[in-house]
Amino acid sequence: MSCILHIETSTEVCSVSASQDGASIFSKEDFNGPSHAVVLGVFVDEALSFIDNHAIPLDAVAVSCGPGSYTGLRIGVSMAKGICYGRNIPLIAIPTPEVMTVPVLLFQDLPEDALLCPMIDARRMEVYAAIYDRALKVKREISADIIDENSYSEFLAEHPVYFFGNGAAKCREKITHPNAHFIENIHPLAKWMFPLAERAMAEKDFKDVAYFEPFYLKEFVASTPKKLL
Repeated sequence: MSCILHIETSTEVCSVSASQDGASIFSKEDFNGPSHAVVLGVFVDEALSFIDNHAIPLDAVAVSCGPGSYTGLRIGVSMAKGICYGRNIPLIAIPTPEVMTVPVLLFQDLPEDALLCPMIDARRMEVYAAIYDRALKVKREISADIIDENSYSEFLAEHPVYFFGNGAAKCREKITHPNAHFIENIHPLAKWMFPLAERAMAEKDFKDVAYFEPFYLKEFVASTPKKLL
């Protein structure tokens, strides 16, 4: 097992956590943002001080890599890269929608055939969304969606689909299928990254620190309308 520092800045919430052998040893969250440029450095300093003062070797940094806020992702990824460079440790990138599924899988009573649809607000009636099954197998990759009455109809016709995240609330009036369920107060937080980062660590799924960019900037920017940037 290992000690991993986790950074999450993809939405208005800023959070930093550290885990050792899969258990939380440090966690700080700020819901008053977006204030990442102010609080992230403080949280990271506190986390690293805790780790160093307890003589715990830091093995990796995990960062939530979007899609999400352009500015927030830039700040979070830059901080993660700086720590990796300075300490010569690997970088782990966790897609933000996967981070959001963790509290749902842990604390919600879901039917066996449930599908999960984390949604990240992209303004107006647009969201970034992906669809997973309960084993986190991707049923539909992350994409930028314009929500209307027919959105996700192919999945809703066959499965109960659970929508959550800061983009889900505005979709309630549009997505009215009986199989559509909405879960409130789900945020991507650093403390939910532990199991995903541990899995990546075990599989040695590391990113190139020099060239890595968050999803929002790399995969989506070419196809995203200018007004969303």
